[in-house]
This record gives sequence, structure tokens and C-alpha cells, in this order.
Amino acid sequence: MRAAEAPASRPDAATTVILTMRRLAVAGLPRNYELFYEAVTNGNRELTDALSSLGSRPSQRQLDTVARKFLTRKDEGVVDEAHDTISGKLDEILGLLKRERNSMETYGQILGETSSGLASRQTISREFLDKIIQVTAAATRSSIETRSNVVSTISDKSSELQAVKSTLEEYKRLADTDALTQLQNRRAFDRVISGIYDNNRSIAFSALLLADIDRFKTVNDRFGHPVGDRIIQIVATIIRSTVKDGVFVARTGGEEFAIVLEGSGEDATYRIAEDIRQAIMDAPFVNVANGTNYGPITLSLGTCMATQAQGPDDLYVKADRALYASKAAGRNRATRFSALADGGLSKSWQLYRRD
Repeated sequence: MRAAEAPASRPDAATTVILTMRRLAVAGLPRNYELFYEAVTNGNRELTDALSSLGSRPSQRQLDTVARKFLTRKDEGVVDEAHDTISGKLDEILGLLKRERNSMETYGQILGETSSGLASRQTISREFLDKIIQVTAAATRSSIETRSNVVSTISDKSSELQAVKSTLEEYKRLADTDALTQLQNRRAFDRVISGIYDNNRSIAFSALLLADIDRFKTVNDRFGHPVGDRIIQIVATIIRSTVKDGVFVARTGGEEFAIVLEGSGEDATYRIAEDIRQAIMDAPFVNVANGTNYGPITLSLGTCMATQAQGPDDLYVKADRALYASKAAGRNRATRFSALADGGLSKSWQLYRRD
């Protein structure tokens, strides 16, 4: 079905979320998108009422309080279960070591008493010596067997602990991974962007780059969401292959991506943004099977240096403003936050509809 034949439809959930957040002057942070998306898509009346009660321009602390109350974190149960398992295994190992210590103390006591008994006797019969040898041999065998069992059991418990640890690490990796693109997700992004401001060195040498697929809603409307998902995957692959290994790349929204750069100055950051933009523009988005061309696909990008912001929230907002400047200037371009004239875009970027 061609775009001209598509029936008029209500705004999709993503558009509703964006418009609602802008109307309430809510910062465009990933965790805020998640909160409002939950309210819009799941029909949670209590959550909707809680957000409405905050009014316009709610503080980030108020929003985070609502999120902690209404957003269920599936990973909490897994982490708690893993914690309980690890604690149980460690308690078992400590119990084994305690019993081993008691066993060694008993063995030492037997040897001590035997030694004292021998020293106190002036004459020792062969029969007495045989009894002493039997007792000490039995104690020695018992001690060796106990120690062997302890070592074997601790080895088993250690293997079990390693299995629990591996499972937990794999879960943590999956919890931080976007299922569609296999990039990092919003959860991981929030943690990384907050970490930038943990020390002065990170602030001095870090930058945030935001990228958004241009007119993506039109692509979805024309070709359907499966094609849209495939385009997002291709874009993610191109971005990942364009930047260096080890660079943090995340999908933070439907068609939005974030790259956290370390050790790049403003000019270098802008060149990376341009490299990504050019790579996407040059890539063919064609269905080989039927020859359908889904392009052109382009990106708008915005960059901001960590030194130009007061904190992670401010850094995201300023990079987002630069991104909207690219949209407003015609799309398919990169804009530095420092290029914005004294925040003169502050009104239009809030009203501009991303599509």
C-alpha cells in the first residue's frame, strides 16, 4: 500500500509519549521515555494519575520516585535469588572449614595426649605401643579422609559458585542488551552517562553523540514495522562498525542511538558523527529478493562535550538540542551543541516533531 492510500490514523505510542513529555517539559532522558511509554501503552491508571499529579515541569527526583514505584524490575528477583544462592554456598563452605578446624584440633589433642602418656611412662610394653599405634593411625586416617572430603566438597561448591556467577553475568549482559540490535540498551546507557561525571578526567575527555533516523515514521507507514525493524538493525550494524571497538553504542529509543566517546575532542567527535552520517547515507537499503528500495535512509545527529554540561541529564538534553537543530535545518546532518547561538533554538527544539 502506497503512502497516499494509507488511511488516516491516530498518533502512535511513541509520538504520544514524545508530545506528552514536551507538553509537560519533561527532560528527554531514556528513563523518562520508559516511564511515559509504560503509562501510554499499558493503560496503568494509577501510573497515569501519579504522573498527572506532578503537573508541568516535574523535577527529575519526582519522576524517579514514580518510576521506582511503578516500573517492575525483572532483574531484581534474579539478582536476589543469585545473592541468596551465593550466600548459601559460602555458608556451607565456612561450615566445612569450621568442622575441619575442629577435626584438626581433635587430632592434635589426641597426638598431644599420646605424647604426654608416653613421656610419663618409665616402661612401655609392646601391647601398649600397639594400642597407641592403632589409636594414632585411626586418628590420622580420619584426619586425612576428613581433609580430603573437605577439599573435594569445597571444590564442588566452588564449581557451583562459578556456575551461579556465570549465569548472573550472562543475565546482566542480557539485561543491558537491546534485543533487536544487540547494542547496549537504555538501562546500560543511563549507567554509563552517569558515570562520566564520577571524576574530572572523564568529564574532560568524554562526549555524547545522539543519532536519530530521519522520517522513520514514514518508513514504518509505507513498508510496515518488520521492514522498519530491519532498517534499525542495519543502521545499528553500520554505526557499530564505523566506530572503534570498545566505544559504547546504545539504542536508547525506537529509532534513536547514543554513542559515548572517550578521549575525543570536539572536532574529532564531530568527524565521527559525520563518518556515521556518511556511512548511513551511502548504504543501500534494498530488498535483494524483490528489488524494493526502502531508501534513502539518513541520520540527523547532535554532539555535546561533557565539559559543556553540568551533569548527565544536562549533557543528554544539550546533545538532544543539537540533534533537533539538525532536524530543523533539513535533516541528514550533524550539529555541535557549541554551534547553537546562545540557546536560541530552545523554543523550536521543544516544539519540533521528530519523525
